[in-house]
Amino acid sequence: MATSTFGQLSIAPLGAGDLIDRAVRLYRQHFFVLIRIASPPVIVAAVGSVFFSISTRQLVSTSSSLSLVFAVLLLLAGLVLLVVGYLFSLIVMGGATRNLVTHLLRNEPVSAWATYAAVKSRFWSLLGASILVMIWVGISSSVAFGAFYIVFISITLAGVAMAQVAPVGFLITAGIISFVVTALLATWLFFFLFGRIVYVPQAIMVEGKGVFEAISRSFTLAKGNVRRLMAMFIFTLFVFYSALAILIVPLGFYGWVSGVDLSPLNQAEWPAWYSIGYGVITESSHILLAPIWMLGLSLLYVDERVRHEGYDIELMAARQLPEMPKLDVASPLAPALALDTMKALPPRPSGSILGLH
Repeated sequence: MATSTFGQLSIAPLGAGDLIDRAVRLYRQHFFVLIRIASPPVIVAAVGSVFFSISTRQLVSTSSSLSLVFAVLLLLAGLVLLVVGYLFSLIVMGGATRNLVTHLLRNEPVSAWATYAAVKSRFWSLLGASILVMIWVGISSSVAFGAFYIVFISITLAGVAMAQVAPVGFLITAGIISFVVTALLATWLFFFLFGRIVYVPQAIMVEGKGVFEAISRSFTLAKGNVRRLMAMFIFTLFVFYSALAILIVPLGFYGWVSGVDLSPLNQAEWPAWYSIGYGVITESSHILLAPIWMLGLSLLYVDERVRHEGYDIELMAARQLPEMPKLDVASPLAPALALDTMKALPPRPSGSILGLH
């Protein structure tokens, strides 16, 4: 027997395993639709990867000035397409949150049309937010790597100073443990910073906020989500490399039979066809990765609001009670689902939302 939507949104905090499990179930239910949603930006990035591979090889092998100019232009075009593809991916992921959250809350169908209609409705806000998110990710990475580098160098210098008095085995063991602990702390620091802005697209598309309001809103919601974000990252990384391994095996086998040195250290010596194929497959693997992030972050957003704001109670009241009159009163909480970002949606069909019966 199917349960209601609100029965699926438990007030109890969902752990990383619950979030991943629900994301995988939704992923399996809507696999082909999610692939269609994620494909266009990945195709743009894949074309940029091809241009980049061709141009880098021409730069080192050409002796003609005209060919050199063409290679430089092709290189710039490849870099632009790569950046646009990644930026477009963030925009599409942001647009998909509206469709995914309405599916979670109102059981409305997941569709590529609804996703790109949402992107069109708030394109400039999503573009500005995506650029700021990319900048923030760069800053977070720099801070985390800088902290790791400083601590690692300090530990290395301390190990050199102790080399005269401490046993070699002790120093090696202490060095390995220190490296692992430092790397884990740097990773935690990165996800602590990165986690501050993961709810920006949801705030824009679900709550109808502007870019800077959405950033402030994301900072407010992002409390205690570091471990779940890290778990999602590890899971999606595993999925990515699993898909990459499956797709790359036929190409690698054919390259090995053809006498290609498959070592990543010898990429400069790879033939053009293998280098281009490897780049296209690597970018194409992101098609399988992006939907998991879309689903995971949407589920995480809903769960944060359930835990912090009684989101499920508000939604239950919205279903059972008539529409509230429009009063000139500011609510202390964000709306359950802002209708000013898209036109009013059709009535909700009944049925289980998260596929948990």
